Amino acid sequence: MLGAKAKMKAKRSARAMRRQGPAKRRKPAVTAKARPAQSFTVSHHREEDFRGDGLRAYARYRDLGLKQATHGMVQAHVIRLIPPCRPADVSKRHYHEVDFQMVYVLKGWMKTELDGQGAILMKEGSCWIQPPRIEHAVLDYSDDCEVLEIVLPADFKTVELE
Repeated sequence: MLGAKAKMKAKRSARAMRRQGPAKRRKPAVTAKARPAQSFTVSHHREEDFRGDGLRAYARYRDLGLKQATHGMVQAHVIRLIPPCRPADVSKRHYHEVDFQMVYVLKGWMKTELDGQGAILMKEGSCWIQPPRIEHAVLDYSDDCEVLEIVLPADFKTVELE
């Protein structure tokens, strides 16, 4: 049984918690594992930076330098799809073993099919997140298609399904 002093202290504590609101009552967030410090980087557009040594043979990739600056935490590149689109070459179902993947259409358009979403026409200014391991395929793209892709982690595996 609580004594008078203990009861009074408990009441004061309960009143203080109510005044603080729910944000103050929450448990502290679990902190992420310490990561190496990130470094400043800048990438200016240069045509010679588009290379054919990326994931897909039908694309040229311009690395934006985030992999080095974040010690492998993030990969960001501009992908320029090579015309003309040949569906037999590009429309292979696959998924990526990633934690995060975002794509933003810079120029042109791309038609893609994502598991559970069906075929979607992504136009200049369209942005989407592909959840980890979602099966998808590129169906078609315009001759001027360029996208910005940001992926975590920088090194990831792609699993071809066809």
